[in-house]
Parts: sequence; structure tokens; C-alpha cells
Amino acid sequence: MKKTQLKNSLLLLLTATIWGVAFVAQSVGMDHVGPFTFNAVRSIIGGIVLIPCIFFLDHRKSAQKEELLSPQQQAEQTGTLILGGVCCGILLALASSFQQMGIQYTTVGRAGFITACYIVIVPILGHFFLRKKCGATIWIAVALALAGLYLLCITDGFSVGKGDLLVMVCSLLFSLHILVIDYFSPKVDGVKMSCIQFFVCGFLCAIPAVFTEHIVLADIFAAWVPILYAGVMSCGVAYTLQIIGQKDMNPTVASLILSLESCISVLAGWILLNQKLSARELSGCVLMFAAIILAQLPSGKKA
Repeated sequence: MKKTQLKNSLLLLLTATIWGVAFVAQSVGMDHVGPFTFNAVRSIIGGIVLIPCIFFLDHRKSAQKEELLSPQQQAEQTGTLILGGVCCGILLALASSFQQMGIQYTTVGRAGFITACYIVIVPILGHFFLRKKCGATIWIAVALALAGLYLLCITDGFSVGKGDLLVMVCSLLFSLHILVIDYFSPKVDGVKMSCIQFFVCGFLCAIPAVFTEHIVLADIFAAWVPILYAGVMSCGVAYTLQIIGQKDMNPTVASLILSLESCISVLAGWILLNQKLSARELSGCVLMFAAIILAQLPSGKKA
């Protein structure tokens, strides 16, 4: 069991690394194409990559003895799957679009940490809208996250950068995205729902891309490396690794490992793009990372 947990922990660490470096790919890709075009192409690629994964997993399931569903149950499950995929796709399109636009005006590291605020926002939304009470540690995490955001984003003139504000909206939308996934994932096949959401996201992002951006095929090919990385690695490979890695893992431990994505984004921005953070911004990152960890720690006897 320990060997399995160690292997799964390494898979989750690899997932966090892929996602952290993806911020660099998203930033570099903007040198050639607009945010909507980038998201449309990467999402469609991500959906295509998951198709063989679905066939492989279905083949494994068919080899195992499982309870057969009636035609009515199959129809209901298919309807729930499509509804979940569409809802997740809509929120993913909105969140990724705000993130992609925000990365144009802020650094990779800042974008990574601000996006990671969803780990703190999710329990707050659950507290107010889903009646899931938050413990004292969550509210301490909120205070730490706000202090970290102040140091990371607020300038001496008490103003927030345009890019930081856009990524903040993205973090809120990703929080809603997570809550929707939390609702649908126990009821449907997670990989199939993810595949649907990527195609829905790609289609929705393609609409504003056609009307607001000048789409040139040569520009898309010029950005093929970051687009392929974001589509194949970030969407397809990382999502599959997450599913495999979280099996038989403590959810809290899994979340903590995946939250390293924010730290890796800072390192990736520094190593690959020479983007450096000031002492004040690094202090903000430390506070926000402490908030992310605190928000994932169990509190109380029930936990």
C-alpha cells in the first residue's frame, strides 16, 4: 500500500508540475494568437486526447463484471452526463478566458497564485450557498489569503492591476466550476464528462474568437508548441494522471500536492521567462501558499 501511495503521490506531483508549467505555455502562446483562439484550439485538442482514454477505460470496464443498467437508467445517466459536461464546459470557457486575458497583463507566478485562491473560495461558497459550515481554520486561511493578495497585487497607490483583477474573476469562476464538478462527478463517468466539457469550452471560445480576433492559420502553427502543451499535456495527460493518482489517496493529501502548482508556476516563470518577483510579492506568495495549505487541513473531531 505504501508503494502505491508513493507512486500516486509522484503522479500527482507530476500533474502539479504540468499545470504549473502550463502558465508559461499560456503566456508564450499569447505572442502569436488571441486568448479566445488559444483556448478554443487547446480545449478541442484536450477533448480529442481524452477520446482514446475513454475507449481504453470502457474496454477495462467491459472486462470486469458490473451491474447492468436498464435502458431507462442508461438514458437518465446519459442525460446527466451531457448536462454535467455542458455546465462544466460553460464555466470552464468563462474561467479559462478570464485567465488567458489576465495573463497578458501580469506575470506567470502571480497568475498561478491568484488562480489557486479557488482552494480558499470553494469552502466559502459552500458555507454561504450549500450550507456546508466552515471551521475556524478556513476563516484563518481566508485572512491569510487576503493579506497575501494585498502584498502580491495591491500597489503603493492602492490599485489593482488589470491582469490581477481578471485572474481574480477567473479564480471565482474556477471555484464555481469545482462545485459543479463536485455535484456531477459521483453520478457520471469523470473522463467522459471532462471530454464533453473540453469540446463545449472549445466551441464557446471559438465564437468570440471569430468575431473579435483575427484568426490566421499561420499564427496558430507558429504557436503550436505552447498550444500542444496546453492541450495535450495540461488538459489530456494531466487530467488522466490526476484521476489515476487520486485513487486510494487521502483527498487532503492529494489537494496539498496539487496546490504546489502555484509554486511551480513561479519557478517556471523565473526559469523559462526570467520573470522575477519582488520581496513584497514573494511574501504575498508565502502567505497565500500558507492559506492554501491551511484550507486543506482537516479541522475538528469529525474530520
